[in-house]
Amino acid sequence: MFFLLRMAFWLGVVLILLPTGGTQRGPAGNEVNASEAISAASATVHDLKGFCGREPTACTVGSQFVTTIGYRAQAGAKMLYELLTEALASHDAASPAASEAKSEPAASSLQRASSENTLTPADLAPTWRGPPARKAI
Repeated sequence: MFFLLRMAFWLGVVLILLPTGGTQRGPAGNEVNASEAISAASATVHDLKGFCGREPTACTVGSQFVTTIGYRAQAGAKMLYELLTEALASHDAASPAASEAKSEPAASSLQRASSENTLTPADLAPTWRGPPARKAI
């Protein structure tokens, strides 16, 4: 539960620091300096540390809620994984190279072996280097 509170805090900080894209400003009397903001944040964190002691029912319900959401997220991730695995498997099965490799694994090793030593004599000839440099007299 503390992780969620910490994540919400940092997400709020990031959202506050993002540029708004405009020149819209709030009223002049609502400005808060950095020291006031830090002291307010530290007071809030200090207050949240004792929340479960003051409100045990809310902590219990929140814990159950987070557990349920975690299970649902896990089930959703599993469904997504299975869907992607199935889609990629059907995509691989549709390609001719993949179907040959699956049906004949020995054929692929033979093909690999036959692709060795396939350079022609022209491929093996040294590259052109040009005429030797002239000596100055």
